Amino acid sequence: MTTSKSPSAGSPGPPHTPLGSPDRLPDPSLGSPGRLPDPSSGAKPAKKVSRYGMLPRLAGNSYIPLGLFARVPLAMLTIGVLTLVTALSGSYAIGGFAAGAVGVGAAIGAPLIGYLADRLGQKPVLIVSAVANALIVSAVVVLVYAAGEFTAGATAAVLAATLLAGATSPQVGPLSRVRWMALSRKLPKDQRGPLVDTALSLEGTADEITFVLGPALVGLLASLVAPWLPLLLAAAMTISLVTLFAIHPTHTSVAARSGGTAGNAGYVPRESVNWFKVAVPVAGMLCMGTFFGSSQTALTAFTGVHGSVDQAGLMYALLGASSAVAALSVAYWPVAFSHAWRWVLTAGLMLAGSAAFFLPDSLAAMVIVLLLVGIPVGPTMVTIFSVGSVMAPPQWMGTVMTALASGIVAGTALGSSISGALAQSVGYHAAFIVPVAAAGALLLLGMVSAIVLRRGKIAQDAS
Repeated sequence: MTTSKSPSAGSPGPPHTPLGSPDRLPDPSLGSPGRLPDPSSGAKPAKKVSRYGMLPRLAGNSYIPLGLFARVPLAMLTIGVLTLVTALSGSYAIGGFAAGAVGVGAAIGAPLIGYLADRLGQKPVLIVSAVANALIVSAVVVLVYAAGEFTAGATAAVLAATLLAGATSPQVGPLSRVRWMALSRKLPKDQRGPLVDTALSLEGTADEITFVLGPALVGLLASLVAPWLPLLLAAAMTISLVTLFAIHPTHTSVAARSGGTAGNAGYVPRESVNWFKVAVPVAGMLCMGTFFGSSQTALTAFTGVHGSVDQAGLMYALLGASSAVAALSVAYWPVAFSHAWRWVLTAGLMLAGSAAFFLPDSLAAMVIVLLLVGIPVGPTMVTIFSVGSVMAPPQWMGTVMTALASGIVAGTALGSSISGALAQSVGYHAAFIVPVAAAGALLLLGMVSAIVLRRGKIAQDAS
């Protein structure tokens, strides 16, 4: 497998190469808003370009919308399985087990897909994953309708199929982050950090949008047409949109590791992963997922008391909305404000905000709390991905990014189960203890990451 060649920092790309091509090095003036070219060169002053305006110039105009919509099927999968299995079996327990199997499968399969993408390249791995996932999701629909009375054998077959559906889910979000970090290496060093922060902020917002859009789409289609439609639509979107994402020209920016040799230009050959260091952001994402799962479950219990459980999804979407908007702001945070201390600050704000979950006694009051709590959530998630990108060697970036994503999935299942048990036995007030505890653990892990990154910098300076 050939590796892509990167021109030296600051040198212009070949004049015949289109601007959206990942092989072109954009004019350095584009990456720093307001920077002007050298007057002696005779070039006209460059137009001011925002940090977000820089992204389509680097990856192409189609990349951002494609990356957004290609991850929608994954956001539809869990709630789609829950809706279909519950409707056909008449059992919340079987539906919950099936949805849980999707989460367990994704938590196991995501790092494996990331590892294979690092070894073989993103294009073949994503295409195979998309085809396999579309076929398995379609098989889930067939099995559920064929199950009839849902005997033990039929239930086991459905659970096995949903486990495989989760395990084969294409990891568009994490692998898109890998592409942005590879593309950033085509820029001069002083522009890479701001570009990565901007791209990861956009990716965090895309995740938030799809995890609101996906369940809403499932609910709409299932109620208006039939519960099988969301899953078959997800299968069709997977095989079409994920394939388009796989073959997008940006895939060439991420070369496969072959026999331990260097990947992209600038990568360090045979550099191994310090899994102890990587475990810090992975644990952070586990806590982040626990926060998400427990908040959603506790909020469902809250709306059951103060309104209707049907309102829980809409209420939870408010947290996602403020989180998505706040995530965009990270691109403009000062470079001098290090990732580790950003983590500490935003996790501290999450802890303070989640403590307010105990205060509302009406839906209107909870709306205000959710909007406020969501503000530090998006920046925290963006920051943890940034810390992971710093701690991972570039040639193992896909493995680490997908491990971070699987941490969210596993944490969501953990948080939902603990919070659900507390809500059932004690009440929603006890269920809200779990997101507070998760935010507290995030704060502690942020402090650990500050120590780890500081030691790493000292060691790097000494060498």
